[in-house]
Parts: sequence; structure tokens; C-alpha cells
Amino acid sequence: MSQEIHGYWSAPALGEWMRRVFEAMGCSVEDAATAAEVLLEADLKGIDSHGVARLPGYVRLWRKGRINPRPVWRWEQRMPAVAVLDADAGLGLVAARVAMDRAVEMAAVYGTAQVLVRNSNHFGIASEHALRAVPHGMVGWAMTNASPLVAPYGSSERLFGTNPLCYAFPAGRRDPMVIDMATSAAANGKLELAAARSQAIPEGWAVDAQGRTTTDPLILQNGGALLPLGSNPAGGVHKGYGLGALVDWWSGVLSGASFGPWVPPFVDFLEPAPDQPGPGLGHALGATAIEALMPLEEYNRRVERWAERILAAETAPGQPPLLLHGMPEWESRARRLEQGIPYTEARNRSLRNLALELGLDTIDESPPNLR
Repeated sequence: MSQEIHGYWSAPALGEWMRRVFEAMGCSVEDAATAAEVLLEADLKGIDSHGVARLPGYVRLWRKGRINPRPVWRWEQRMPAVAVLDADAGLGLVAARVAMDRAVEMAAVYGTAQVLVRNSNHFGIASEHALRAVPHGMVGWAMTNASPLVAPYGSSERLFGTNPLCYAFPAGRRDPMVIDMATSAAANGKLELAAARSQAIPEGWAVDAQGRTTTDPLILQNGGALLPLGSNPAGGVHKGYGLGALVDWWSGVLSGASFGPWVPPFVDFLEPAPDQPGPGLGHALGATAIEALMPLEEYNRRVERWAERILAAETAPGQPPLLLHGMPEWESRARRLEQGIPYTEARNRSLRNLALELGLDTIDESPPNLR
């Protein structure tokens, strides 16, 4: 969160208010609830850049006619365990969930399945979609291409998005283990948070319009670009470049969506590039049933042993104990469910303005015990 905490929203109050915003956009009751749930989970897990902070952006895209609040899903299926969904310019928050639930249904029959999505929009945090598989005893994965903000090392041109990918694994008696990461050195949201704090960004996150390294958090607004993971040859930047390309191949090229520098931008003040190779953003989601590989009880024993050994690892002097992937987010979720979701004065003002614009009440204030 940026700057000082101004107050706290209870999770139910924030979720209900976001649902009403999506309904005001024209979404069905069911789709509005789904979209609000995905954003709320980001805020609960401490991923503040992808929760309610993104809501005004969805409203602006809807007003521009780039989000269809009442999409008609169109399915193509050439083989039993693979499908493609045309999301009809609907909310990616909803389309990705629909796609993952279809993948889980197919994986229950065939052991593993995947669904690609085209003609979609920003789908929020990838983990919310990958985790849909876990309660069914499955590994889930999700990835998406995104607004072109990343320049491969050595280039000054934005050719890829932050292109996140996520894998979610059941972990026996533990919370699921989740790897959810951008394939860029940093996500755009981290630059936004640094700018709000008037802080410089680390070297290796971004370059200016000429491809020179910079620490300016506002560089994307001035023609700069993010860098792939690794940020320089010695750091393995070709690996980040490769991961970003992999996500774009799966999500964009194979799905029939747009890809590379043609992916429609999330911001409303930039229009999609001409000569689009396909409609909208693309996602790729899949699920694999653990029982297709080994008995679930055996897997649980093995994954719990794995987790115990990692947590018992010796650490370097002065370093904290190792964490399992996803632990900080699960800890944040438990804490924020109890204490509330913190917000700044600027965030609160932004959402009050949004409520006024849509003719809605503001978010209910949190009770004193949440402060």
C-alpha cells in the first residue's frame, strides 16, 4: 500500500461494494459476484496492485466499449481434453474462471486438460484461477499475456507484457503451495506503488525510451519499458525473455488472441494497435489430477515431507527461515480477514469518486475492532 494507512475495510463490505460496481456496469449477478471475489482475494492476500485498485480501470474500459458486461461464451473443442473459449470481450476475471472450471471437469475424466481463452480482458491475479483445481485433488496452472510494457534486454521497444504464470499444488494438511509470478523483473503495480511513495525503483527493473537503465518509477509514462526477469546477461535475462515468450505463445498465439506488441493495453487512454492478429487478450489454463499419477494419499505424504525439509533448511547468517511458496499470501489473508483490508486516503478518495460516478453508496466503514 502507498503512504499512510487511512483506515480499514472489512472483507465482506469491500466484496459487496465491488459486486455492486460490476452490476452497475451491466454484469449479471453471478458474473459480478465472481469478478468481485477475484479482486477481493488479491486484496486479502496483500497483492494490493491487483485488487480493488484495478476496479476503476475495468470501469473505464467498459465505458470505452472494450469490456462486454454480458458476453456469450463460444466454445471450440476438437479433442476431448482440450478446448478454446472465445470470451466475447467479457471480463477476464470471469472468463478465466469459466475456463478453469471446464478444465477441471475434463481433467476429472481424462486425467489432464487445458483450456485456452481468446477475446478476453485482464484476468486479475493468476493464482485465483489456478487454485480452482486444488480442492479437486489437482494441480492447476494459469497464465495470460498482457499489455505490452516489457522490452527484451537489448531492445528499447515494448514487445511483451508482464505475462504472469502460476502453478498451484495441493500440499496435504498445509495451505496450497502457489508460485505466481510475472515474467518481468517487476510488475507494473510495483512501479505504481513506488511512484505513490515518491521512491526510486531498483536498477534492473526498467529502461528509458532509449533502452538505458533507470530508477524512475514514472518511466512507463515517459516512453520507457520494463525488463524481463534477470535484467542483464549475467543475471540470466534470456530466461526471463524466454518465459515471457512462452506465456505469449500459449496465451496468445495458440489461443487465437492478440499477442506481442498488439495485445490491447489495460489503460483506456491508449487504443489497441491497428492490424490486430486476433481479438483481445489470451489466457491459458489447465489442470492435472494427482490420482492420474499416484494415489492422493501417497502424494500428500511426499509433498508434506518435501515441505518439512524445506522449512527446516539452514539459512545464512542473519537471514530468516525459508518460506514455502504462497505462505506470505496465506498469512496476509488470515490477518486481513480478521483485521480488515487497509486503505490509504488516496485509494478511498478514488473509490468514493467512482461510487459518485456510478450513483452508488460508498463502501461501508469498517467497525472499530478492525482498525
